[in-house]
Amino acid sequence: MKRFEILNKRKLNDTINWYTFYAPLIARHAKPGQFVILRVDEYGERFPITMAGHDEEKGTVDIIVQTVGRSSMLLEQLEVGDAIADMVGPLGMPSHMEGLKNVLIVGGGVGNALAYPLAIGMHNYGINVEMIAGFKTKDIVILEDELRAGVDKLYVMTDDGSYGEGGFTTDKERALLESGKKYDEIVAVGPAIMMKFVCEIAEEFGVPSVASLATYMIDGTGMCGGCRAIIDGESKFVCVDGPDFDGAKIDWDLLIKRGKTFAKEEARDREHVCKITGGVRSNG
Repeated sequence: MKRFEILNKRKLNDTINWYTFYAPLIARHAKPGQFVILRVDEYGERFPITMAGHDEEKGTVDIIVQTVGRSSMLLEQLEVGDAIADMVGPLGMPSHMEGLKNVLIVGGGVGNALAYPLAIGMHNYGINVEMIAGFKTKDIVILEDELRAGVDKLYVMTDDGSYGEGGFTTDKERALLESGKKYDEIVAVGPAIMMKFVCEIAEEFGVPSVASLATYMIDGTGMCGGCRAIIDGESKFVCVDGPDFDGAKIDWDLLIKRGKTFAKEEARDREHVCKITGGVRSNG
């Protein structure tokens, strides 16, 4: 078996795939909330992705990736039996679970894929886990069966009302809190703007909140500073200090602004198709 070989590939919807890689050293030490950094080929960029699961006995690591940019397009072209250039991990701090009894997890879009291992990990730890899974429309709903089997209560929301309950994740969060639901912590995973409002509502009701941040990242060891975020007025590195942070202490406006830094370059990469292979060019 090749190192970092794809052992399984499953399509969750038109743009999201679940991959299982052979990575025994990473699987041996992985914990919920941690991530890996991978390169598809020797010319590719390094990009971080939260682990969706791992199996120490089988030596496997799972990741769920939305195809949106150059590297994810390159990855999508690979099939079972192919191998990527490298994968580094586990990186980041594991999610905090000690002392928690009742937790609400709020996932938005592809963020539900990142929330999935945390929800399962917390449930297996003995925590009562309720989860709000939000999507724009029915067509992009993912992991519903897996989440229903792994958490205590799942609320599926769609913006357009085409499936589950109609409305935003924050609408359901507010409704649950107004109904008298008590949580030790509310965890937000998804687009930064969604997480901002989830954490603001939690603060309004006096509930501690945690946000799992996804920022630009290069080395994953705190050396480059590219992933920095302002937490309670101080610079923190998402790769080593996070990815989980107190939602009430994050400078959300700056985080959202920095997240748009390379929007034009990312759009250009998505549009480029190699005239020789028909695929996405990997080396500029």
